[in-house]
Amino acid sequence: MRILLVDDERELRGALSQILGREGYLVDLAETGQQGLELAFNKDYDLLILDWMLPQCSGVEICRKVRAQGRTTPILFLTAKDTVDDRVSGLDAGADDYLMKPFELRELLARVRALLRRSPGGDPPNRLKIADLELDIPNQMAYRGGRIIRLSVRELQLLSYLMEHPEQILTHEQLYQHLWQDEEELPSSNVLAALVRLVRRKVEAKGDRPLIHTVYGKGYYFGEQKA
Repeated sequence: MRILLVDDERELRGALSQILGREGYLVDLAETGQQGLELAFNKDYDLLILDWMLPQCSGVEICRKVRAQGRTTPILFLTAKDTVDDRVSGLDAGADDYLMKPFELRELLARVRALLRRSPGGDPPNRLKIADLELDIPNQMAYRGGRIIRLSVRELQLLSYLMEHPEQILTHEQLYQHLWQDEEELPSSNVLAALVRLVRRKVEAKGDRPLIHTVYGKGYYFGEQKA
């Protein structure tokens, strides 16, 4: 998944780029509205993250021009503007969501994941399908080969995260941070390995093509072929 981040605050731009990169996203950066507009017009993105106030061209202007071209790429505004009129004008310009500054990183990542599930050509929200495996997130179940696979909360979190990042190597650190981000202490390394084994047993019955692959020394990869 490729994201365009346009923000003129250097420290924030750098920090968000690193965080999104650790989550497995490819991130292009722009510090002015004009740079962001040119990138948005010349490249295909799965998500645009735009600061509202930008030099040369505001985030709202970028949003309007992108929508005028008929592009349906999800757009998330980062803004310090907190009046109802401001929020309405942003949504009327074509934004899909907005996040008030300052914000919690966990909330930003949750908004990003939600918007990427709505990305053009993507699966409907709360339902993911890769190869012959389908995941029903609200009902905590998966389907494969005519089987109904019931999942625990933690198994669901792991499988949905893997399926949201297909054909990418997710490091052990990324997985720990995602699965146990609210914990004061991360569990031992064998806890993740045990969880992966449990999910594999459920979604890879005898005769099924392997989908969850171990990349030794790095992490795990979800897809029909190993990276």
